[in-house]
Amino acid sequence: MAPSSKAEKKAAVDAAAWMFNVVTSVGIIIVNKALMASYGFSFATTLTGMHFATTTLMTVVLRMLGYVQPSHLPLPDLLKFVLFANFSIVGMNVSLMWNSVGFYQIAKLSMIPVSCLLEVVLDKIRYSRDTKLSIGVVLMGVGVCTVTDVSVNGRGFIAAFIAVWSTSMQQYYVHFLQRKYSLSSFNLLGHTAPAQAASLLLLGPFLDYWLTNKRVDRYDYNTASLIFIFLSCTIAIGTNLSQFICIGRFTAASFQVLGHMKTILVLIMGFFFFGKEGLNLQVVFGMIIAVAGMIWYGNASSKPGGKERRSHTLPTNKTETR
Repeated sequence: MAPSSKAEKKAAVDAAAWMFNVVTSVGIIIVNKALMASYGFSFATTLTGMHFATTTLMTVVLRMLGYVQPSHLPLPDLLKFVLFANFSIVGMNVSLMWNSVGFYQIAKLSMIPVSCLLEVVLDKIRYSRDTKLSIGVVLMGVGVCTVTDVSVNGRGFIAAFIAVWSTSMQQYYVHFLQRKYSLSSFNLLGHTAPAQAASLLLLGPFLDYWLTNKRVDRYDYNTASLIFIFLSCTIAIGTNLSQFICIGRFTAASFQVLGHMKTILVLIMGFFFFGKEGLNLQVVFGMIIAVAGMIWYGNASSKPGGKERRSHTLPTNKTETR
């Protein structure tokens, strides 16, 4: 195949992966908001455990059908991944409860520089000046869109700090493990989803009770709420898979930068669903800046020298025993 054809094919697959992630991520936000706001299902951690249980079922079925080949992930690496992933989920939920919305958004934005720092330190990645500046433009644009009231307290700062670093480490590990052990997105999900489902379904009800003072087993389940829970779990399969595909094809930092397109889409959809209340000149201005920054980042990071690894190779293993 000619080099240009290979490049075009890669670009098409990359675009499809991003679109898959954007559609499923925005979809699950809308469904979860309806589930929690309209039906009072406020058990976020338990719901995430249900998401991973459904994803586990999907990987089991695909393995039985022969679409997912057997693979190996050493237990220490699996446990580290699950630890980072679960701290990320719990940390984000607690951070949202203890912090103002403005500081919570700032904490989410700080995942971009943290992800970049991890790549620089652990993967010896070097960013060009244009790539660094484009990341700054994205941060500024999304900040203008989303950051309003900003107040911080001690325990809220600690929760946000844990959430930011654990989320960044979890996303870095997705890329790291796929490269090191030559795992596909389905393979890695097949290893991590069962462990996350088990741990979150055990921990979730207690954490949700602590956060909401409500018990998930005493929730008034009805047909409508069960339909939304089913929809949420079904869409979550695509969200989990597309995240692994995107980070595997790109990096955690690129996933964070371009992933803020989802924030812009959620704001736009909020305008259509809830009217002009959520839209003003500041938000529109921020959207324009953020989108311009994302376009600049995509262009700058794809150029030679825009984002490259400095004489550092990671040994890959198809299987590894310890």
